[in-house]
Amino acid sequence: MRVWIFGQRTAKEILRDPLSLGFGLGFPIILLLLMTMIQRNIPVSLFELAQLTPGITTFGLSFLCLFSATLVAKDRSGSLIARLRATPMTGSDFFLGYLLPLLPIAIGQMAISYAVALLLGLAWTPRILAAIAVQLPMAVCFLSLGLLCGCLLTERQATSICGALLTNLSAWLSGAWFDLKLVGGAFERVAFLLPFANATEAGRMVLSGETTGLAKPLLIICLYGLAAFLAAALAARRLEHLP
Repeated sequence: MRVWIFGQRTAKEILRDPLSLGFGLGFPIILLLLMTMIQRNIPVSLFELAQLTPGITTFGLSFLCLFSATLVAKDRSGSLIARLRATPMTGSDFFLGYLLPLLPIAIGQMAISYAVALLLGLAWTPRILAAIAVQLPMAVCFLSLGLLCGCLLTERQATSICGALLTNLSAWLSGAWFDLKLVGGAFERVAFLLPFANATEAGRMVLSGETTGLAKPLLIICLYGLAAFLAAALAARRLEHLP
């Protein structure tokens, strides 16, 4: 009941900031439209929708990390958390009360990206739903990282880490815009040690129906998602005791 009530409050707070919410949901659409227009005017298959869309969804989720981080950091800088510490709420209540209302937004963002891709010419297949499902651990990873930064950092610090650093890492290491094999070497190896490229690769494999070798990227993003989830849950315990 505590999580449910606090989650309702979090959802209302999210809806009070439609600009940030709209940017997070709309930016992947803008990228899809832009890249599709570029593809139609170049003679090579560089931004095919079946390859582009999973990468766009991975990159788009990075903005929800910034959104979740600033949401928690703002609450910490105000008096809300201080007042809630007078209630029986625990760190787990805080963590789940923030995470659960954000998960539907992440799922909605991925669904909207694929829906727009369908309008732009991507062929419908039930594998689209499976692609969203395999990228869901990446959504949990991004949201948990945002909550972790929000619990530990100031709003300005959280914005710098989740906004400037993490979105750029996701942009360059997800393989959304270019084939990482074209770069090769240490860059490719590092990229596939991190969750971004693996989330994109998992989505592409499921979307194409070529699931041989899917276990490796899926395992990597699940491990990162679990690690981020546990770290954020532990960090949320600090909200019980911070002055």
